[in-house]
Parts: sequence; structure tokens; C-alpha cells
Amino acid sequence: MHRIHPSPVGPLTLVLDDDGTLAALVLPGARHAPDPATWGPRDDAAGAAVVAQLDEWFAGTRIAFDLPTRPRGTAFQQRVWAELARIPYGATTSYGALAAALGMPGAARAVGAAAGRNPLPIIVPCHRLVGTAGALTGYAGGLATKAALLDLEVRQLARRSDGG
Repeated sequence: MHRIHPSPVGPLTLVLDDDGTLAALVLPGARHAPDPATWGPRDDAAGAAVVAQLDEWFAGTRIAFDLPTRPRGTAFQQRVWAELARIPYGATTSYGALAAALGMPGAARAVGAAAGRNPLPIIVPCHRLVGTAGALTGYAGGLATKAALLDLEVRQLARRSDGG
């Protein structure tokens, strides 16, 4: 089943397994999204916990997600996605640094390809992955969305440090 939920970066499509576990989160205009024919029927009451946590994240009251997920990918993609999940809220790292953290220096392009296939953007924060010099490069949801997500995190951290 799937649910469409509004967000500051446009409508998000939540794809849920039969047991309600989040399998994919599709950003507007996303490349590499699961085939819509596999999403199942639309149910805008499904995934209430996912919606609540996403709304909290966008509001700046949540910095990490605590949801059951079931992303589908290769063993290498799963390793990359697990490492992406370790990038702290409001921080960024480079493709090369992430490859090195995986013990695979020189595999920055492979890391980028795996990040581009991340089925759970925002939840697994591939938007925090940047080029070596900090340049915004590659994002399945588009660079404007990547910039908006990073900006949101920076603004929320600044608000928290100001006591707001």
C-alpha cells in the first residue's frame, strides 16, 4: 500500500509493506523510485507513525527516526545506507570519506551510486552526502531538494542553540 503526504519539499509517497513496515519513501521527481505498479492501493490512513515522525523532523522537534523499515537493495547498498544513517543531523560528509569509512577508499563513485538508490531518503539521510569540497552533487530528489533539506537542518540546529 502507499500513502501520499504533504511536506515542505513536496508530496512524499510512503510505500509500505503489507505489515505496515516502510519499504520506500519517494520524493517528488525522484530518480530510481520503485515502480508505481508495485506500490499497491493508496491508503492515506496508513503509515501514521511514519507521517508523525516526518512531520516532527520537518518541524525541527525530531533529529532521528525510530521506525521499522525494510529497504531493498544489494549487500553493498545496505552497507552504504547503514553508514549514511551514522551521519549526524546537521552534518555532512563526502562520498570519499564514506567510502573510506566502509574500508573501501577509492570507491566514492560506487558509494554515490548506492546512495542514489537509497529507497528511504530523509529517513536514511543521503542528503548529507556532499562532494569533496562540500559541493552539492547528485541527489535522486534533485539538488534543490537536497539544499532545502540541508538548510532545514542547519536552521533547526541554529534555532536550538539560540534556545528557540
